Amino acid sequence: MTPPTALIAEDEPLLADDLRAQLAAAWPGLRIAAVAGSGTAAVALALQHRPQVCFLDIRMPGLTGLEAAQAITEDWPDEAGALPLFVFVTAYDQYALQAFDAAAADYLLKPVTAARLAQSVARLQARLARPAPAAADATLDSLRQLLAQAVAPAPRLRHLQAAVGDAVELVPVDELVYLEAADKYVRAVTATREYWVRVSLRELLPQLDPARFWQVHRGTVVHIDAVARALRQDNGTVLLQLRQRPERLTASRVHAARFKAL
Repeated sequence: MTPPTALIAEDEPLLADDLRAQLAAAWPGLRIAAVAGSGTAAVALALQHRPQVCFLDIRMPGLTGLEAAQAITEDWPDEAGALPLFVFVTAYDQYALQAFDAAAADYLLKPVTAARLAQSVARLQARLARPAPAAADATLDSLRQLLAQAVAPAPRLRHLQAAVGDAVELVPVDELVYLEAADKYVRAVTATREYWVRVSLRELLPQLDPARFWQVHRGTVVHIDAVARALRQDNGTVLLQLRQRPERLTASRVHAARFKAL
């Protein structure tokens, strides 16, 4: 029988080593497939190694543990089977008081004790012994709720500030067709032009009206009024035709359900 595998995401090397050692004692049959030092690395390594369990620190550079879990859920390939079981590790028990069970198999408070880890291992082993396909859309809904609780509400943007040569141009948010992530920048596209804005999509998204700007992929947000037609694809995604732009956008499987009524 193939041994179960896990990923550890922790930006403090000593804490990562300690969790790895404790897991070796509490769960000798578990194989650690990878250790990530940031949320961004955790996503890449999870998609590469496809572990059955992900231990994700809440506070990490790049992406938080919650954001990493959301990204893994969105990009998890069909052929990989069930989603990983997420275990969130946090020093802030405010998170433990939230409804983690809806999105995670368990949570661990730092410092992780042997007794608490043994309980978590037993729960994980029971879940793996009776695998049930995780519903990606339900998991994403729960993660979005947790992220909304973890982030203070931001004021709604009316304009984006885009550098154009030596000037700063104010782009009305109402004129945007879609936004596309590009590392530390966002490509903001209107009907006739595109702009590069030095901000991450993760920082920008809470400032947009969620009723008008829909996230259709981890790296793409579309102004819903700019969508003319949504075409279902055989692989479960949805192809979006825009009113004023020739390109087509793809809504990933986990976001495709938003277009079922269109």
